[in-house]
Amino acid sequence: MLTIPGFVDAHCHAFQRSLRGLDKGADFWAWRDEMLALASSLSVEEIRREYVEVYRELRANGYTAVGEFHYLGIEEARAAAGAAAEAGIELTLLYACYLRGGIERFRQGSVAEYLHGLEALRDDGIRVGLAPHSVRACPAEALRELGRYAAEHELPLHVHADEQPREIQECLAEHGIRPIELLDREGCLGPRTTVVHATHADGHELDLLCDAGSRICACPTTEANLGDGFLPVARVCHREIGLCIGSDSNVRIDPLEELRELEGVARRQTGTRGVISLDSLLCFGADEGAASIGIERWPDAIVDLDHPQLRGVDEAAVYEALVFSCSSDVLRNTSAQ
Repeated sequence: MLTIPGFVDAHCHAFQRSLRGLDKGADFWAWRDEMLALASSLSVEEIRREYVEVYRELRANGYTAVGEFHYLGIEEARAAAGAAAEAGIELTLLYACYLRGGIERFRQGSVAEYLHGLEALRDDGIRVGLAPHSVRACPAEALRELGRYAAEHELPLHVHADEQPREIQECLAEHGIRPIELLDREGCLGPRTTVVHATHADGHELDLLCDAGSRICACPTTEANLGDGFLPVARVCHREIGLCIGSDSNVRIDPLEELRELEGVARRQTGTRGVISLDSLLCFGADEGAASIGIERWPDAIVDLDHPQLRGVDEAAVYEALVFSCSSDVLRNTSAQ
């Protein structure tokens, strides 16, 4: 056995696990309709039960900490925290602010109402981060207030941005600037900020993230499944923007596949190999994710060196083989040892 730092899932929507294997929806927006219908149907009890199973699956596949981007309600947030404790995974509850659009279950009436709920979760002892869902869900003045609160309280701030071209077009129509530009203008970018996806970010937006010291959370298996597009990985790494990974909709739960796909995308984009160093990829999977969700300690993961996938691999090449050729079947849950 080989002990390594546990992988950190910096972006998870655990309830979407129930959509795995369903190929409905011709594009992201049609899939979103299916997701909204599911989100409307779940009880608090079902959420608690399903989240335990998802978090156990994360643990079994090498993730030992998770940032749950949660927009199903406050009691449901408490259920998620209880599920994480039962499954033995470190949790940061990224409590979503959703002020317009979506469905009624997602929405708060005001920023003040949202912050009251966030503070109630903190009072319960739950580690939290702010999560303005997107520039679609939060008006500019709300983004400004949330950015200020996150900075004052030194909390993580996570936000979806530049996932789909339509989102960018709508932001340009409303604000005259692109989503990450809007986040910058309203004070939401900083070293504790993580922009989720950024698949369609342009060069100027990447420069803004670099200048602010913000991170990007890439979720390649979900982005492929939903037709989101490709993160401009090589340009992100050239700017030395911090990267972390997420399981997102949990269509696949495998941190090694997420990391391998980051390098794979960069190779396709550049026509070269070895775009991202092995050390950097492992850092994206663990340390960068931990910093993104505001944790300093999280459990290790264990590599089964006797697993058939590692048969014949020289000891000096184990880490390389792990990232570039193995599935998470080679990982073991430390809580089960």
